[in-house]
Amino acid sequence: MPADRSEALPTARRPHRLAGGQPGLLEPGASTDPYRLRLYRVLRTDFPLGYDPGLGAWLLSRYADVALALTDPRFTGYPHDGAPRGPVPAPLGLCRGSLVCTPLPDGVTAPGPGPSADASQGAAPASMAAKLSAVERTAYVLARRISGRDRADLVGEFCRWLPAGADAVAAGLSYPDLNAPPRHAVHQRPGGGTGDCARHTGLRERALASFLANMLDDPDLLAAAAGSGAGILLGRAWTETLRRDPPVQIVLRRTRTEVRVSGGTLPGGAPVACLIGAAGRDPVRFAAPDRFDPLRSDADPLLTGPAGCPAALLGRLEAEHGLRALLAAMPRIRWAEGFRPASSGVLTRGPRALLVRPS
Repeated sequence: MPADRSEALPTARRPHRLAGGQPGLLEPGASTDPYRLRLYRVLRTDFPLGYDPGLGAWLLSRYADVALALTDPRFTGYPHDGAPRGPVPAPLGLCRGSLVCTPLPDGVTAPGPGPSADASQGAAPASMAAKLSAVERTAYVLARRISGRDRADLVGEFCRWLPAGADAVAAGLSYPDLNAPPRHAVHQRPGGGTGDCARHTGLRERALASFLANMLDDPDLLAAAAGSGAGILLGRAWTETLRRDPPVQIVLRRTRTEVRVSGGTLPGGAPVACLIGAAGRDPVRFAAPDRFDPLRSDADPLLTGPAGCPAALLGRLEAEHGLRALLAAMPRIRWAEGFRPASSGVLTRGPRALLVRPS
């Protein structure tokens, strides 16, 4: 494994070190880019178990330890046993783990296009089915609205609007006005039948932006996504995005008792921060972990979150239908000249902008 070279970086870009040399997650400069700053790498190799006083929790950064904390009954929800959905499955990815969230019945999946859909799968509740149907319609409306531009920012003009717009359409409201803030009317509406997870769209915006950034970076993947029968590829690309660029970088858990991990022993009753961003790029678990590869043989569904979470299902559908709508309206879509996407954040993370040439 390459040696850590963070000390060779300019001072402003080095991860801040706590006593003993451990990088601090919430210290100045740490959130700029924990991947390029090698913060996660330093934690995995040199500090697999350490306490971060700023976060008030013990840090786990290796995949094996994070997987243990997410699935072992010796860990539970934080801050108390009943939250969130304790003891397992842990909230992850787009799932907020709300106690009022209603998981979908086992076997419920997104409605498939025509005869390729699996008739053995269960049907979604009526309110959820309305949202799923609204996602596709809203994606095409938004894509057509920006298709004639010379330049567009997909974060501000597509990713920020698709989750909120689909919610509005499913609730019987009109398509959103692109000149108004995108979320206020939808977020204040009570009910909806899918619980708290699906009513919060910010994480889905970040996940959608990361998904589109990864796909636009690879013209071959884009060409394959535009072809027939691309559903499996898009599903794998979505899973790979949640591994490589998770919208939620840290999941909090708590130990019920002492637990032995690779870096030592966690005390009982201790808050634990599972560093999803670090675990998803652990080279011990994933080959070429920094590479975006939807066809990788070592994919892991653990990092995508609970399968029955409404937000997880909506996020995947927004990614798949969103990309299809963009390619249908803008078959030659590409990055604007000189633009490269850049993400930010260490608690939640996503691209700040996605500047493209629609035609």
